[in-house]
Amino acid sequence: MNSYINRENSWLLFNDRVMQEAEDESVPLIDRIRFIGIYSNNLDEFFRVRYAYVRRISLTGKSGKREFGISATELLEKITTIVLEQQLKAQKILDKLVEELADKDIFIVDENNVEEFHKDFVKDYYIDKVSPSLMTIMLDQIDEFPNLKDEAIYLAVEMFKEESGKIKSKSKFSLIEIPTQKDGRFIVLPSKDNKQYIMLIDDLIRYNLGYIFRFFNYDSFKAHTVKVTRDAELDIDNDISRSFIDKVSRSIKRRVNSKAVRLVYDSDISNSFLFKLKRLMGVDRFDNIAPGGRYHNKKDYIKFPNLGSKELEYQKEKSLPIVGFNMAKSLIDQVVDKDYLMYTPYHNFSYVISFLKEAALDPKVETIKITLYRVADDSRVINALINAARNGKKVIVQIELRARFDEEANIFWAEKMKQEGITLIFGIRGLKVHSKICVVERKELNEIVRYGFISTGNFNESTAKIYTDYTLFTAHQPLLKDVDMIFDFLDANYKINKYKHLIVSPHFTRKEFVKMINNEIAIAKNGGAAYIHMRMNSLVDKKIIENLYEASSAGVVIRLVVRGVCSLIPGVKDLSENIEVISVVDKYLEHPRVYIFGNGGKEKMFISSADLMKRNLDHRVEVTCPILDKNVQQEIRDNFDIIWNDNTKARLFTAKQDNNYRKQNGEKVRAHFDTREYYLNLLKKNEVQ
Repeated sequence: MNSYINRENSWLLFNDRVMQEAEDESVPLIDRIRFIGIYSNNLDEFFRVRYAYVRRISLTGKSGKREFGISATELLEKITTIVLEQQLKAQKILDKLVEELADKDIFIVDENNVEEFHKDFVKDYYIDKVSPSLMTIMLDQIDEFPNLKDEAIYLAVEMFKEESGKIKSKSKFSLIEIPTQKDGRFIVLPSKDNKQYIMLIDDLIRYNLGYIFRFFNYDSFKAHTVKVTRDAELDIDNDISRSFIDKVSRSIKRRVNSKAVRLVYDSDISNSFLFKLKRLMGVDRFDNIAPGGRYHNKKDYIKFPNLGSKELEYQKEKSLPIVGFNMAKSLIDQVVDKDYLMYTPYHNFSYVISFLKEAALDPKVETIKITLYRVADDSRVINALINAARNGKKVIVQIELRARFDEEANIFWAEKMKQEGITLIFGIRGLKVHSKICVVERKELNEIVRYGFISTGNFNESTAKIYTDYTLFTAHQPLLKDVDMIFDFLDANYKINKYKHLIVSPHFTRKEFVKMINNEIAIAKNGGAAYIHMRMNSLVDKKIIENLYEASSAGVVIRLVVRGVCSLIPGVKDLSENIEVISVVDKYLEHPRVYIFGNGGKEKMFISSADLMKRNLDHRVEVTCPILDKNVQQEIRDNFDIIWNDNTKARLFTAKQDNNYRKQNGEKVRAHFDTREYYLNLLKKNEVQ
C-alpha cells in the first residue's frame, strides 16, 4: 500500500467536499447554488496551477513518479477522468437546484422561453447595457485566431440559412466574448404575479443573435459556450535594469499568451465546428479537452442573487466585539496589560483598522511596519497606512507582488503607496513573503516601545467576512523585537537572524517542527502522555508526514484538522493508527494554522501563516508565533475542541478517500455555529462580571 495520497487527487477530493455542500439539503438553497460557484472557481485555479504544473513535467519528458507516485502522463489522464465525473455530478446538482428555485417561484429564463412581457426589456437591456461592450469576431474574416482570454467565456456562433428545415447556404462562424457586467452575470427581469425571473447574460445575447448579425441576412443560429484555462505560472525575467514592479507587470502580460491547458466546450457543439476551433487554437494531445454543459464559468454562481426570502441563504451574522478589548478606547494602551485574540469572522476585523488608524494619529508613534499579501479592492488597511505617512510617520510595507492572481491589484496598491512616500520592500528573490505581521514603534520616555499584531490570514477586510483566521494583538517586547528583526531580514536578506520566540521560514521552521515532533516521540517512548494537535489548510510535506508516522508508531496521539489537501493516510495499522484526520467544510472557509504540542504537560501552542508544505517550510518567509498568554491559550484550545468534536460538517480522511461524514453519538456539534455561541457566552459572562 502507498503511504501517501497523491496531492492532486487529494485536492480534487477537497473540491468534492465543497460540492457536497451544494448537495446538502440542510444548507439554504441560494448558498447551495453559491457552493457550485465555489466548486467551479476552485477547479479553474486547480487547472491554472496544479494541472498546468503536472503538464509541464509531462512535456519535459520526465516521469514525475518520484513526486506524484505515478507518471505525470498517467496522472493527467486520472485527473481528467475524475474531473469529468465531478462536472457531471455538479451539473446534475445544479439542475436540481434550478428545479427547487422554481418551487420557490424563482425562474431562470433562457432565450427559448422569454415571456411576452419580458421581450422589450430583454431587447432594450441588450442595446443599452450589453451591446456597447460586446466584442464580436468573424472567424472567416481574420488571418490569425484571437488569443482567447483566461477566465473569459465565449459564444461560438454558427449561422446559416435554412429552407424547409435544410441548410441552404454555407455556414459562417463567429466568436462573441461575453462581457463582464458590473451587476454580475445574472440579469433580474421584471417580476409578475409574485414570480421572480432571472436570465443569464449568455442567454440574453443568444436571444439577440438575429439583431447582432442582422447585416448578414442569416435566419438560423447555433451558439455554444467555449472557455480556455491557461497556465498561471509567472515567468519573471532577469533583466536587472528593470524595477521589480515592471518585471512582474510584464510577466502578467505574458501570462495572457501562456499555453492553454484546458478547453471546455458545450457538448452539443457540432463535431465540425469543434474540430475547426481546436485546429485554429492549436490544441494538442497534452491539453485537457472537456465536454461540458450549456454554461461554463459556473464560478459566477458565487454571486447568485437572492430574490426570495431571507431563509434561502445563511443569516448574515453581525461580527462580535472581543471581550474586554474596547474600540472606544486606545487599543495600544489596552494591549500593554494583556494579549488579545481576534478570530474572524466571529470577531470584527475593524480592530485591525482601528489599531492602524490610532497609530497613524498617535504623536508618539514613529514607525509602522507591515507585510501585505492579499488586500481588499478598497483597502481600509492601506488607507490607514497612507494616512500615517501623511502624518509624518515612517511607514514600511513589504507587499508581495507575486501573490498568485492578485499580482495586478498588488501592483496598483504598490504604486499608490509609493506615490504617498511609503517605503516599499519587495521581498527576496526566490522567496515569497507569506507572513502576516505588523509592528508599531512608539517613543516613550526616550525609549522605543513596540506594539503589534501577528496573524494567520491576510489583512483583508473583505475575506475576513468569510475566512476563519486568528490575529494576536500584543505588546510582548521580546516577541515584537523578533518581528522587527524579520523586517531587517526582508530589507537586508544576506543576514540570517536568530529569533528568541518566533519560528521563521525558510531557515528554522522545518527544523523546529521536527524537533518538537521528536520530543513527543521521546515522551511517548518513556511512557508519558504525548500528543500533537494541528489545524491547517494543507499537509503535503513528505518528510513531516514521515515524522508524524514515526510519532504515531511510538504512541503519540495525533489529531489533525486539515481543510484541503492531505497526503497523509491516517488509521493504517503499524503506520498511522494513532492519527485521526478530519476536514470541515461549512459556512466559512477554514484558514487558521494552529500547532499544539503536549510537551510533557507544559503545552506549546503556536499560530502560523504556514501550512505543512514544502513551499511554506523551505521557499517562503513564514512566521509561526508562540501563544504565551494563558487566557488566549485557553481560547484557542476551546476553539480546537469545538471543531474537533464537529459531528455535522466534519468529513473523515481515510485510506478509502470517500469523503464520508464523521458520525458521533451525543449532542450535535456544528463548529461554525457553536464557535459563535462560544463567543456570545464569553460576552455574557463578561457582562455579569
